[in-house]
Amino acid sequence: MNSLLIKNAKLRNHDELKSILVENGRISRIDEGISAENLETIDAKGNLVIPPFVDPHVHLDAVLSAGDLSRPNKSGTLLEAIDIWGERKPFLTKEILKENAREVVKWYIANGVLRVRTHADCSDPTLVTVESLVELREEVKDLIDIQVVAFPQNGIFTKPDGVTLLRKALEIGADVVGGAPHIEYTREDGVKDVEFVYHLAEEFDKLIDIHIDETGDPHSRFIEVMAKENIVRGWQGRAAASHTTAMHNYNNDYAFKLLGILKKADMNMITNPFDNSVLQNRTDGYPRKRGHTRVDELLARGVNVCIGHDSIMDPWYSMGKGNMIAAANLLAHTAHMNGHDQITMLMDMITTRSARTLAVEETYGLEAGKQADIVILDARNDAEAVRLTSECLYVIRKGKVICRTTPAVRTLEIVENLELVDFKLK
Repeated sequence: MNSLLIKNAKLRNHDELKSILVENGRISRIDEGISAENLETIDAKGNLVIPPFVDPHVHLDAVLSAGDLSRPNKSGTLLEAIDIWGERKPFLTKEILKENAREVVKWYIANGVLRVRTHADCSDPTLVTVESLVELREEVKDLIDIQVVAFPQNGIFTKPDGVTLLRKALEIGADVVGGAPHIEYTREDGVKDVEFVYHLAEEFDKLIDIHIDETGDPHSRFIEVMAKENIVRGWQGRAAASHTTAMHNYNNDYAFKLLGILKKADMNMITNPFDNSVLQNRTDGYPRKRGHTRVDELLARGVNVCIGHDSIMDPWYSMGKGNMIAAANLLAHTAHMNGHDQITMLMDMITTRSARTLAVEETYGLEAGKQADIVILDARNDAEAVRLTSECLYVIRKGKVICRTTPAVRTLEIVENLELVDFKLK
């Protein structure tokens, strides 16, 4: 098995440099000045060493489809993107789905992302998206851990077979139950959507992750239904609410009450800066609101909030490359989270807080006895990593280096002695 020594590692929340000894694919010891002979050794040179990044929200069934669509998303809206995706679905095959998803898995690895939760559209009778991602999960499990969400993209009660398809997706092997109450035709069906998701989660003993209130409409308040179900069914810590962008537009009295209920429900909240910033509040005109949930207020009330990438080159978002630090950097700007302590919180939101949302805390992290999944960044601290959207110098899986990156070298030739520029403070 894989044995490795990492020396001169800067761990988060530690002042002194540490050594990390890896034996048989697991972290066996973390201490100062560990020495070992005849082992592969990596000198971290004072750079930040962290557990891998976690993406708690992506749609691997749609990635890289932006250049292969019947038409572009001219309005840039969520609803037009859903229509375009519906036009593409009849032409999807396992080969296309898995080829695109497998390519993005490589991007994730290069960006230090080794835990991912993907949604799989289960609104098509073939369920080819669910089958493809369940198969991919097993095929790449030695490289990356993937959770698959059974996601009723078009709602559960908008078509006669919606209930049957969601149930079949779980029987095929989806790990998490999803929903989309704001897509249902009526408020009443939206409430049923949430309640049915909890019914299936209890029946199949699954985690929950619902696309909820993904709109700018302040009257979309399905998150309160979800929080109530979480409390009365005892599902605390096992459910995630994705997007909740309508919360941005709630009146402040209602929002204050809701935040307390979400804390009591022990909800996990997922904000998706890339998609939310371009899809939401498109009809505002000016002044134009920011298109994400109340991240800072949720955090202040003690609610677990994490960051997802959401889309990577698809009808909803035509850009992206699977870089979670870039997502954190964007949220720093759109959520007014550029304070010193908030930068540290952003790093939590793409590592430990996301791990909590995926319920993988027991196996995740830099601790003796845990699987040696480790990332060495080209940065000395959280602030530098977020500011520079730093590269991953080394990505290590089960004690084995699976990706090495050599950052760009910029040489100034404007003086007699050549000078290197790396944008870091000396």
